[in-house]
Amino acid sequence: MPRLPGDPSVGRWLLFAVGFRLPAENREWVRHELTDAGWRGRTVRRLLVLMVPICIGLAFLPGPDWLRIAVPGFALIASVGTVLISADDVRAARLKQHGLPVPNDPDLGHPTH
Repeated sequence: MPRLPGDPSVGRWLLFAVGFRLPAENREWVRHELTDAGWRGRTVRRLLVLMVPICIGLAFLPGPDWLRIAVPGFALIASVGTVLISADDVRAARLKQHGLPVPNDPDLGHPTH
């Protein structure tokens, strides 16, 4: 896949995934990341980069095998569900964080914050 103008380094991408604001040189990449087709999938992918290590850590806590599978599984399912439910608001906040306009989507039924 060709790189977009302003693609961040891996380190900056990880900072963006955690919630940090990227510098102005990455603004066009941020616009693409949060508004172009597939933005929800990219939002879930950023979440998974954060949650998979946490779930692996939960799997190593002491307890019966079924619990060591159920707890990380529930944490992963709950976090993905929460992000999918609130993806529009998360996107609006991230766009505002980077000084970009928030798209007006009448299908949402409520204004984004």
